[in-house]
Amino acid sequence: MTPALRVCETLFNSELSLLQTRLQHVFADQNLLVCALTHRSYSADHNERLEFLGDAVLDLAVSDILYLQLQTLLEGDLSRIRANLVKQDTLHQLALKLALPGLIRLGDGEIRSGGPKRPSILADTLEAIIGAVYLDAGFAAALALVKRLYQSVAINPTMDALGKDPKTELQEWLQKRKMQLPNYHVVCTEGAAHNQTFDVECMVKDLRLSERGIGSSRRASEQSAAAAMLQNLRTRHLT
Repeated sequence: MTPALRVCETLFNSELSLLQTRLQHVFADQNLLVCALTHRSYSADHNERLEFLGDAVLDLAVSDILYLQLQTLLEGDLSRIRANLVKQDTLHQLALKLALPGLIRLGDGEIRSGGPKRPSILADTLEAIIGAVYLDAGFAAALALVKRLYQSVAINPTMDALGKDPKTELQEWLQKRKMQLPNYHVVCTEGAAHNQTFDVECMVKDLRLSERGIGSSRRASEQSAAAAMLQNLRTRHLT
């Protein structure tokens, strides 16, 4: 290893220590944290699997928080508030508070195109970190982390989160009619790693309907597909 690389590695390890202080979680397996901070443009050993896991852990953790804090609200209101708390914009702001832009390992092309500041990358990285904490120390540690992350967020029954996004609106429409929840899956991705578009299909099995949505992230594509499905239902005069 050259002296320059040794300096870079020392600085990165120092930053990892500071991040763990901010997270209030010291990893038993430091490799999990390194992987969580690694974008697919940097290495084949990247954070997308951890992001997938962290997304599910985050949903459960936020549901736990809302269930205990907002005991007078019905399922629909809880779902809308949760959707707001786990959406990209919210996660982006939380990632900025953790100073993640300077820590994510990105390929040169992604760095040149503004990747360190891209909300989707920051939100995905935060989810990957939550997934890494879950693997490192279990759900209790991940729940504690999520509670710390959301300490500065005012969670109450009248919060502005009550606006419905397409995925939430579609989910509630199906639940009211005792139908299965929609299934989303990525049909394909196109473009370079730093500038991808996602093609996602939304399927409603009970109605034998499917719609597609395209976006710059998986979340955006799912929202687009859900919006297309809602439009389909309105065209059929079902809503």
